[in-house]
Amino acid sequence: MPYISSLQIWSCGRQYLTVKPLPPVKPLPPVKPLPPVKPLPQQFTNKYWEYSHHPTREGQTPDQMEEKEQQHKLNDVKKLCDFKTQETKAKKLHTCSQCGKSFRRKGHLNTHMRVHTGEKPCTCTQCGKSFSQASGLRIHLLRHSGEKPFNCDQCGKDFISSSHLKQHLIVHSDERPHVCSLCGKSFTRMNNFKQHQRTHTGVRDHVCCDCGKSFTTSSHLKRHQRIHTGEKLYTCTQCGKSFTQPSALKDHLLRHSGKKTFSCDQCGKYFIPLSELKEHIKVHSGEKPHVCSLCGKSFSRLNSFQQHQKAHTRVRDHLCCDCGKSFGTTGHLKRHQRIHTGEKPYKCSYCDKRFNRSGNLKTHERVHTGEKPYHCTQCEKSFSDPSDLKNHLFIHSEEKPFNCDQCGKDFKLPLSLKKHLKVHSDEKPHVCL
Repeated sequence: MPYISSLQIWSCGRQYLTVKPLPPVKPLPPVKPLPPVKPLPQQFTNKYWEYSHHPTREGQTPDQMEEKEQQHKLNDVKKLCDFKTQETKAKKLHTCSQCGKSFRRKGHLNTHMRVHTGEKPCTCTQCGKSFSQASGLRIHLLRHSGEKPFNCDQCGKDFISSSHLKQHLIVHSDERPHVCSLCGKSFTRMNNFKQHQRTHTGVRDHVCCDCGKSFTTSSHLKRHQRIHTGEKLYTCTQCGKSFTQPSALKDHLLRHSGKKTFSCDQCGKYFIPLSELKEHIKVHSGEKPHVCSLCGKSFSRLNSFQQHQKAHTRVRDHLCCDCGKSFGTTGHLKRHQRIHTGEKPYKCSYCDKRFNRSGNLKTHERVHTGEKPYHCTQCEKSFSDPSDLKNHLFIHSEEKPFNCDQCGKDFKLPLSLKKHLKVHSDEKPHVCL
């Protein structure tokens, strides 16, 4: 549509009207609707005012509102953790072809593959032992140096690795997370639990090449093989004596200290190593698990059983260099050699008398204490020496096991037979002065 405009001449002031066409009108861009305006959060100095102000929280106490907000925050944290877990799983791109285990890095997968291949590239320069990981070699080297940098803050015990310290801390917490489903026994350590399970299955896949004896673990086999090789890795720094097991060295060191820390709760007797206390408790319980297959005699202690077996085989491989007499055990040989040396290492704590046997010392000390631990069940008479009780029991049994080879007369006691033999010898040792 045209529009009319006026034109004025400036020199004379006359005006003229002109008609021009209107220019095309450009369409305006569409107007976007404004976003809804969020009301500013109103702040309160008291949570009870906020509670009364907010219309959507009607029927909720301020404590319930706080609890609900904390729950929302906790849900947000869980969502974030789930996201990170999914992200971590997604990053484990390297999978083992043999067991399906996944790893984030290829180097970790390569280290894991050594479990299947048996490769152990990390070797100790001091003893030649090899390991699949460098971390295992570093911990092993601490055994040679004797360094134990990880300390228990509850008992002061030192360890060579943090994993050993973590396993030890379970002892203080009384936690036993590994429970046997067959017998209900619980364990603090996984390796002890696995060893125990083999007692139910009876699997003994570690066999000694020298004697054919089988064991449940490789460590038990290695410990056994030292019997054949004679290897004794653990040496006492005080006397130079060596042992095949570290536990034996530990018990031996207690003998140097003289501390008897383990006490029997039934008789009050003290022992240096715990193993001796365990063997002693069998005396009170009457348990005799070691039975001789040849004569049926049973024993409460393993060493007594082993000594008894040599009585059947008559093996006496311990020879005295002074008189040529042979013995079944080193203990019997040492005890015999004191006759030649005159050594009496056991001194009475009440008088100056000394003895070459510990058993003789104990019997003698009962003279001072008045102790008579051996009781007759038939007449309630007590004795300080078990041999006296044994001789006394012949009185009740009417048995006469001691026979005179010259006249055939029988006697209940060896002392009675000894007195009788003087009759045949015409010996008269008692002279009137």
